[in-house]
Amino acid sequence: MVDKVADLNQRIAERVRDLRSARGLSLEELAGRSGVSRSMISLIERAESSPTAVVLEKLAGGLGVTLSSLFDRPAAVQAGDGPIARRDDQPLWRDPASGYLRRNVSPPGVPQPMQIVEVQFPAGGRVAFDASVRETRVFQQVWVLEGTIEITQDVDRHRLGEGDCLAMRLDRPTMFHNPSRTTTRYVVVIACEPFARQP
Repeated sequence: MVDKVADLNQRIAERVRDLRSARGLSLEELAGRSGVSRSMISLIERAESSPTAVVLEKLAGGLGVTLSSLFDRPAAVQAGDGPIARRDDQPLWRDPASGYLRRNVSPPGVPQPMQIVEVQFPAGGRVAFDASVRETRVFQQVWVLEGTIEITQDVDRHRLGEGDCLAMRLDRPTMFHNPSRTTTRYVVVIACEPFARQP
C-alpha cells in the first residue's frame, strides 16, 4: 500500500506540474488562484507531500479542472488508453486528513464531460471544501449505496440514506459528514459545463 501511495503522489505531482505548465502559470500565480501556498505547491510537484482532499480541491479549482482529473496519468500515457477502465487500473486514494477512500472509476483517456468516483467514507469522518472559482460549472450527483451521509452547502443540509441521490452544483462551501458508526459507500457523478464567454 505504501508503494501505491508513493506512486499516486508521483502521479499527482506530474499532473499538477503538467497542468500548471500547460496554462502558463508560475508557482506564484497558481498560489494566488488556488489559495495554496507556493511552498506547498512546490512540495506537491516534487511528490514530497501527501496533500489532503481540501488542498487538492483548491489546486483543482486554481487549475480549472476537477479534483478527479488530478489522479489521471500524464496525457502522453493516457493517449494509449481505451474506453474501459479495469478495476485494478482505477486509481485508489485515501485522504490523509479524513481517511476517506476514493476510487476514480471512469476511463481517463476518454473525452467526455462526466466522471464517476466511488467513495468509502469512514464513520464520523468529515471533509469541508471551500467554493473554488472555476472556468467551468461543476455539477455533482451523490448516490448512496450503503450507509448515511450528511452534505451541507451553506445553510442547506441534506441527510442521505441508502438509495438516496442528491444533485448539486459546486459553487458554495460544501461539507461531507458521516454521522453514523459505520462506513458509508456512495458514488459521485461529476459533470462540467464551460461558462458562456462574454462578447
